[in-house]
Amino acid sequence: MGVVTWRGKLRDRDGGNVLFWLVALFVLTPLVELVILVYLGMAIGAGYTVLIVVATGIAGAALAKSQGLATLSRARGSIEQGTIPSGELFEGALILAGGLMLMTPGIITDIVGFALLIPPSRRLARRWLSSQIRRKIEKGDIQHWEVH
Repeated sequence: MGVVTWRGKLRDRDGGNVLFWLVALFVLTPLVELVILVYLGMAIGAGYTVLIVVATGIAGAALAKSQGLATLSRARGSIEQGTIPSGELFEGALILAGGLMLMTPGIITDIVGFALLIPPSRRLARRWLSSQIRRKIEKGDIQHWEVH
C-alpha cells in the first residue's frame, strides 16, 4: 500500500503557474462553454440547444453507470485473485470525472466527458496521466512511499 504526499506550491518545479491553470479551469472554461452555447442557440435555436444539453446529460449518466459497473466488476475480480485493483481504481476515477463533465452543461465538457467514458480514449488518458504522475514522482514533486 502506498502513501502519496504533495508539496503544495502555487508554482511547480517547471515554473508552471498552478494558479493560472486553476483560474482557466474554474473561470475561463465556463465562460467559453457559455459563449459556445449562446452561439449554438442562435444557430439552431434555444429549444434544440437545451435538448442537446439534457440528452448528453442523460446519455452520459447511462454510459457512466454501465462503464462504472463494468470497472467495479473487474476490480472485484482482481481482489478475488488477491491483487490490488490499482488500474481499475484509476479507471473508476476517470469514469467519475467523465460522468461529472457530462452532467455539466457545455459542449467542450461533453466531448471530454464522452472521451473519458469510451474505453479506448480512456486508456489513452490513463496512459498520459500515469506518465505525468510518474514524471512528477521522479522529479520529486510527488513523494511516494511503499508501506508493507
